Amino acid sequence: MSAARWRRLFCGSAGVLAVLALVVYFRGSLPGEPDFYDAVRGWASPGVVTIFWWINWLGSKWVLLPATLLLLWAGPPETRRRWWLWAGVMIAAPILEWLGKELIGRPRPGGTSFGFPSGHATAASAYFFLAAYLVGKRLDRSGARVVLLWIVAGVLVVLAGLARIVLQAHWPGDALAGAVLGLTCVSLAAWYHERRELLK
Repeated sequence: MSAARWRRLFCGSAGVLAVLALVVYFRGSLPGEPDFYDAVRGWASPGVVTIFWWINWLGSKWVLLPATLLLLWAGPPETRRRWWLWAGVMIAAPILEWLGKELIGRPRPGGTSFGFPSGHATAASAYFFLAAYLVGKRLDRSGARVVLLWIVAGVLVVLAGLARIVLQAHWPGDALAGAVLGLTCVSLAAWYHERRELLK
């Protein structure tokens, strides 16, 4: 994608995140959110919960920290020069997630600790969308393989967010906000990178 498209994606995802935060802050929940949460809990049998317990590791720092180091090392030469930018995405995302929790102050489904946005969903979104961007740089920019790469990244992000709901750790809006926050961070970094490449 061009720098202009990344700019639009950044502005759009940041706008969606702001709307989600405002709705949750003033209304307490998104429309239909409690019903969706109850529906997920209803079909989550013990076997499903076990499966999603393993899927939950997609957003764990113990998995994503070494995975990020591997991604930075294996990135294409034109992106490896800005390793600090991609590392910054993985550092900024949890900082912004923590700040969001403190500002919104929304309790999790069980307990009193804050949950908006979900940290696991934020980390998974930042990592997998960043991986799709960097790995996509090694492939043809508009080919089917790049599209498939982004689809796979999206599916993994959805699964990580769904795991947080199945495990009763977050409301659906928490997971959605985390996914959008991760995408916002990645699109901002990609916009910056593409702009710098144009100026060379």
